[in-house]
Amino acid sequence: MAESNKMKEMPVNKLMVQMGVPMILSMALQAVYNIVDSAFVGNMREGSEAALNALTLVFPVQMLMVAVGIGTGVGTNALLARTLGQGNSKKAAKVAGNSLFLGVIIYVVCLLFGIFGVKAYISSQTVDAEVLEMGVSYLRICCVISFGIIFFSLFEKLLQATGRSLYSTIGQVVGAVVNIILDPIMIYGIGPVPEMGVEGAAYATVIGQVVSGILVVIYFGKFRKMYLEMSMLKPSSECLKAIISLGMASCINQIAMAIVQIVLNNILRYYGGLSVYGSDIPIACVGVISKVNQVFMAICIGISQGCQPIWGFNYGAKKYDRVRLAYRYSVIACTAIATVFFLCFQLFPHQIVSIFGTGSDLYFQFAERYLKIFMFMTFANGIQPMSSGFFTSIGKAKLGIVMSLTRQVLFLMPLIVVFSLIMGIDGVMYAGPIADAAAFVLAIVFARRELGKMRSAEIV
Repeated sequence: MAESNKMKEMPVNKLMVQMGVPMILSMALQAVYNIVDSAFVGNMREGSEAALNALTLVFPVQMLMVAVGIGTGVGTNALLARTLGQGNSKKAAKVAGNSLFLGVIIYVVCLLFGIFGVKAYISSQTVDAEVLEMGVSYLRICCVISFGIIFFSLFEKLLQATGRSLYSTIGQVVGAVVNIILDPIMIYGIGPVPEMGVEGAAYATVIGQVVSGILVVIYFGKFRKMYLEMSMLKPSSECLKAIISLGMASCINQIAMAIVQIVLNNILRYYGGLSVYGSDIPIACVGVISKVNQVFMAICIGISQGCQPIWGFNYGAKKYDRVRLAYRYSVIACTAIATVFFLCFQLFPHQIVSIFGTGSDLYFQFAERYLKIFMFMTFANGIQPMSSGFFTSIGKAKLGIVMSLTRQVLFLMPLIVVFSLIMGIDGVMYAGPIADAAAFVLAIVFARRELGKMRSAEIV
């Protein structure tokens, strides 16, 4: 009852801060793992450019693992919160058990890919022997020891569903700190630890993820509102279908970004080889910039996930004024953050790229130019992922999925292919802002339509 009153009566701006900050921190810290690895790897004494290239090729697979884990967690969160609200603790335990069953299946798939599929995947992306060796070593470690990130994603959402978001954030922060501390020790070799290079970056990442996973499991055991037994892990088609359908919209944008990144890597390799930059420089530069942009996108997705319970609850309660107000505040927050990133990208491109190590003049020339052109519409880019979550939370799941696909699949991927055929590697740069502008306009059009329907319903 207290939770219900809070959703209906607490000032929307305060409610958004309370519910959004943990989600923003969680999503941003997920992105930080890759940023930290790339920053330390880019400053290695030898092979830093090849290492950055390898991490760029690995990045889409990492995004897929995180996306599937988070999507399963979000679906579990939505179903579990609703079940707990109905007072059905037995069904809630069944939902949690089926979520863990899905987690085991996801891990087994990642494990098998890590053992048998990694080399084939990296080989399809590069012919450089050094990049191939580094990429295979890094990705194999991340896949084989992926249980940390997978079960953290699941138990994080279980904690949030039981009202313990703070503890999931603590687990995330501790894991990130562990990763940051271990990166220089294991990459460069400090004290008794030998220099491991790229493999050290991978071990630092998975150890941080495992620490986060262990902490949230402990917290869940302490605060759980349900009791789990082995029999509850038995798969239920009803529970599994509900978890997957509810979580699909939350992860599809990440999956689309991963697919586009794979296509982009191959286009950069081909057209980069035909340019003055060669094939290695564009791939390394674009990988670095994608990871920086991922932090911005993670914050916007965090705002969306934090607001989804507010939008959904008040839409169901027909308190449309609060829904519209929460959407307006979300637009303001995403736009303000987007503007800060836009100014950083346009004014300080050299400084941003320099975080990830030194390179040739051509390296910085391409990176700075790409950052300025490809990310030119950053100030408007927060609206699309946020609106996708908005549509899903008010029961427009199909519209939410379509909105998730607009920028990456419907606009960006075709434009990259067509523009690169016409303009070569420059075509990749100019495809970005055009796709961003189209996705922004579409999001605004659909959002205005839905908000207009709510306004009309208030008058009636």
